[in-house]
Amino acid sequence: MKKICIIGLGYVGRPLAELFATKYDVVGFDTDTAKIEKIKADNPPFLCTDNPEEIAGCNFYIIAVPTPVDKNYCPDLKPLLKATETVGKILKQGDFVIYESTVYPGVTEDECVPVLENVSGKKLNIDFFVGYSPERINPGDKVNTTENIVKITSGSSSFALEIIDSLYNSVLKNGTYKAPTIKVAEAAKIIENCQRDVNIAFMNEIAKIFNAAGIDTQEVIKAASTKWNFLKFSPGLVGGHCISVDPYYLIQQAKVYGVLPRVMTAARQLNDGMGSYVAENVITKMNKKGILIKGADILILGFSFKENCPDIRNTKVIDIYHTLYEYDTFIDVVDPIAEKDCSIRILNEIPNGKKYDAIILAVPHKEFLSINVENLRKELCVVADVKGVWEKEEVDFRL
Repeated sequence: MKKICIIGLGYVGRPLAELFATKYDVVGFDTDTAKIEKIKADNPPFLCTDNPEEIAGCNFYIIAVPTPVDKNYCPDLKPLLKATETVGKILKQGDFVIYESTVYPGVTEDECVPVLENVSGKKLNIDFFVGYSPERINPGDKVNTTENIVKITSGSSSFALEIIDSLYNSVLKNGTYKAPTIKVAEAAKIIENCQRDVNIAFMNEIAKIFNAAGIDTQEVIKAASTKWNFLKFSPGLVGGHCISVDPYYLIQQAKVYGVLPRVMTAARQLNDGMGSYVAENVITKMNKKGILIKGADILILGFSFKENCPDIRNTKVIDIYHTLYEYDTFIDVVDPIAEKDCSIRILNEIPNGKKYDAIILAVPHKEFLSINVENLRKELCVVADVKGVWEKEEVDFRL
């Protein structure tokens, strides 16, 4: 009888636990007690706990904890290894440990397995088995949900692969893809995000070029999109826990092998600078209109890292805010859905009757799309649209 434990109940683990709970006995584990209590209040279809003793009876452990980078943008595997150690202490004969956290190729077998063996005293593919099935969660996406995506599976042996693949197939609507090795599965996941990062960086670069040349980038993209093999990406802010973080894992590994990853490194630097670029263009437009930046009233619409999603991790809107704040401006940040646990004040709605010297649509939540800008602007005002969703006649600057 399968009893599944999901370790890490964030944006990946919780929906995974809910999905598996439709067919199996599931326990969700997280060390964040406040998060556990919050999930319990929602009456989830699985047992929710921060007590390691309550997960000891499981035979499948799926680890979906964060894999961040440190202040120097180096991979931080501490949360992953800590979760691995927790499992190692309760590992039984015949158990399976499956990793979903994004890592560079080799982490599962070279970093995690030794921890499992040392802590448990058991041997891989004799006493226990491991696998890697990378998460493909897209926060805010109501279509490509966990049960609807194709899932990559891999295992430490052919036997492990068949068992793991069967487990995922039992709850997925569109099946799985069996990777030949764990390292292939790890590599496939990380290049998915690296590829998107590089493509967005290219669009951000051409946006800079065309803005300098006085050409509307959005119109260029529309025209180019009429060609059958043009890949339609858009410029914008690249934040969140995946695209703005995962490339550093592959960049770091490339250097270990003596390869200088120029394209990925340049893409990261370019994308990381787009928040400041937007703010600087707003300041330039204000100066040209004769609007005094010192003491100006500025409205920033949206703070989360992407539209219709509350996640604020690594949001680049904070860079827009900090760049403008240096000029002693008065900034209202409005986001009705963003998580509010951050260092700046975030309002749920626009202050009634207030007029602004500059308005920036940073994150186009659906709540903002019908806003009448004319009701918010002073006689002289700069309007910026980061994602190009408002009519171009209404804005002074857009990517």
